[in-house]
Formats: sequence, C-alpha cells, structure tokens
Amino acid sequence: MTATPAGMTYADYLDLKDLLGAQRPLSDLHDEMLFIVIHQTKELWMKQMLHELEFAVRLVEGDSFAAAYKALARVSRIQSVMTLSWDVLSTLTPVDYLAFRDVLGTSSGFQSAQFRELEYRLGLKDPKFLDHYPEGTAERARLEAAMAAVSLRDAAVAALERSEFEVGDRSTEALAAAWLQVYRDADRWFELYQLAEKLVDLDDALAMWRHKHVLTVERIIGNKRGTGGSAGASYLRSTLEKRVFPELWALRTDL
Repeated sequence: MTATPAGMTYADYLDLKDLLGAQRPLSDLHDEMLFIVIHQTKELWMKQMLHELEFAVRLVEGDSFAAAYKALARVSRIQSVMTLSWDVLSTLTPVDYLAFRDVLGTSSGFQSAQFRELEYRLGLKDPKFLDHYPEGTAERARLEAAMAAVSLRDAAVAALERSEFEVGDRSTEALAAAWLQVYRDADRWFELYQLAEKLVDLDDALAMWRHKHVLTVERIIGNKRGTGGSAGASYLRSTLEKRVFPELWALRTDL
C-alpha cells in the first residue's frame, strides 16, 4: 500500500500548479480561454478512456466479463460527458472564434494522437493516420504500438472463438453471423450478449460524439477549411457512418 506523504495537500496531489498553469492564451481575447480549456479537458478524458480500454481488453481476454462491463460502462459515460462539452463550446459564436482563430496557426484537433489511439484501441485501425506523425516521435510510437496491440474488437472476437463460434474470415458478414447466434440464444450466452451490448453502447456514443462535433463546427465556422488544413466539416461528415463494430449493427436486421 502506498504511504501518504505527510502534509500532502489537495493542490499537491492533483499537481494543480502545473495543471492550472497549462492554459496560456496567445491573444488577449476573452473567449480563447474557453477554447483551450475545452480541448485540454477532452484530452484528459481521452487519457482516462485509454486507461479503461487497456484494462477492459485484458479483462475480456481473461473472460472476466463482469469486471469488463464496469470499465466499458465508464468509457461510455465519459463519452457522454465529452459529447455534452460540445454544447459549451457552441456558446462560442463565429465572430468570437474568428477574432482569435489566427493564433492557432496550423494546429488542429485532427492532429490529436490520443483520439487516433482511441480509435486503434477500439478496433478502427486505419494505418494512413500514422503518416500524420513523423517517425521517431512519441506520438508515432504510441500509435504503432496501438496498431500492433489487441484491440477491444479483437478481444471480443477471440472471446467468441473461445466459446467455439465460427468466425470465418472475420469479415463483417462472418462476425454478424456468429453474434447472431449469441443474440438468438441470449440466455445461454448471456455474458457474450451483455458484452456485445456494451460494445454497441461505445459505438453509439462515438457516433453521437462525431455528429455533435460536425454540428458544432458547422455552427462556428460553416464549411471553412480547418486550421490544420483539413477539410473541416465536410471531412467530419464523411466519418459519420464509421462503426467500430459494424457486425453488431448488421445482425439486428436478421433477428
């Protein structure tokens, strides 16, 4: 058990000097602080989600499903909080944002390595995003490790295999057929059934987050290009149909 240092204060424990000193607006405009705080908070929440996902994958690999449900439920709750944060950012009007947008330079949320790692850890392993991070950087190393690691989707498929379900070539169609058997006999396969529904919760929340992101961007900058050179809202709209677990959505038609 870790000993509690004598004289430890709330500020010491949370390292508030560094945490609260990390907001350094580059303009003297009031609204830039909100923009910084919102995005720093999202990065902190993503750090926690990655922490929970790594734990959940290990639990699923060990067939400790009940404990995994708790970790996955926590991720879903965090996703909900992050989605609600777009409502706070949307209080930033187009005029407010354009007044300080130039100080962002070429920085962009598109460059968030933690968001890409989150996608990889869930199971959306698109290697093209590696190219946005130079060789030898810490961000590139983390993403390469996440690309090589067992994702949550990988762990769920392996759990199906351990229960002797045929997953074939692991295509969406083959996996949908395997999960369909679980859903059709949910009482017998209750742990797998519950796992699947937790996975759908994550996918649902991620889709909601993407949708609210698009709306917020359209509300603030319309169809302007993003600061980092991305296509802005048009690119974000192209991601709305992404699903980490497409097989779990596909099977519903055949139930």
